[in-house]
Amino acid sequence: MGKKRSREQPQSDPTVDKMDEDDSSSDEDMDIVNVDFELFNYDKDIDFHGIKTLLRQLFDADAHLFDLSALSDLIIEQNTIGSTCKVDDKANDAYAFLTVLNVSSEPRKPVVAQLVEYLSDKSTKQAGTQKVAEVLKSKDAVVGLVLADRLLNMPAEVIPPMWSCMIDEIEAAVEDKEPYEFTHYLVVSRAYHEVASNLDQEERRRQKKARGGGDEEPTLQYFHPEDEEMRKHAAASGAYSFTNDGESVADSKRAFQELGVKPQGFMMLIEAGRFQGAVKAIANYVGSAAQP
Repeated sequence: MGKKRSREQPQSDPTVDKMDEDDSSSDEDMDIVNVDFELFNYDKDIDFHGIKTLLRQLFDADAHLFDLSALSDLIIEQNTIGSTCKVDDKANDAYAFLTVLNVSSEPRKPVVAQLVEYLSDKSTKQAGTQKVAEVLKSKDAVVGLVLADRLLNMPAEVIPPMWSCMIDEIEAAVEDKEPYEFTHYLVVSRAYHEVASNLDQEERRRQKKARGGGDEEPTLQYFHPEDEEMRKHAAASGAYSFTNDGESVADSKRAFQELGVKPQGFMMLIEAGRFQGAVKAIANYVGSAAQP
């Protein structure tokens, strides 16, 4: 079945242009654009390049460490689990995707083995995520690796239906004796810190030293705001630096404010018994955040 679910969402971006706007029309209602977002099963003839692009965004500076072509093929092959979200037509590229891979089944495909080794290594370097490596190595655990990302301008309201739909699909797959009966879900996402340029940082260090203060730990921000809510249901969670982190920082925001953006990876380990509650929590969070 191609079309899985449709959901009409208003475009609420306050930067939407108004035609023929002038000072005399400042009190007029802003134009609203209604967009139909639809969920689809993966299609091998359509989705390869779109999924690969979103995977490259998800893994950011470390994307080249993985065979993203093989990973895209693997996601598309299990087309009854997870969804793409598109606008207008199934033939278009995905604006968002969500899937879960069984990374505990043997033998592992090379790209899956790469991901497991990478996430295990990253988790051991952070105090809040060390349990991830233990679970990935445990013979008693069956881990579902959740991969998801979306274009930055996608409204968060389209995301809860994708998660709910995937839960239904997992339940149906388990009834059909397919290998999706997980003990844990490992969600891979992205986060970031806002940072000053190197010159700005040096100047701030001098100012703090003069005041007798030390460096402040920057606040973790989320590319996907619902991750902050889902994190509350995790047995382990935390951000990690990319292997190819370097010193580069996205400066696009500096046109509007002083700070740039330093991306990081982010992972959450959720026990299977709490997974549905986590999905319900982000649905409630997204719904309440959308209220005027």
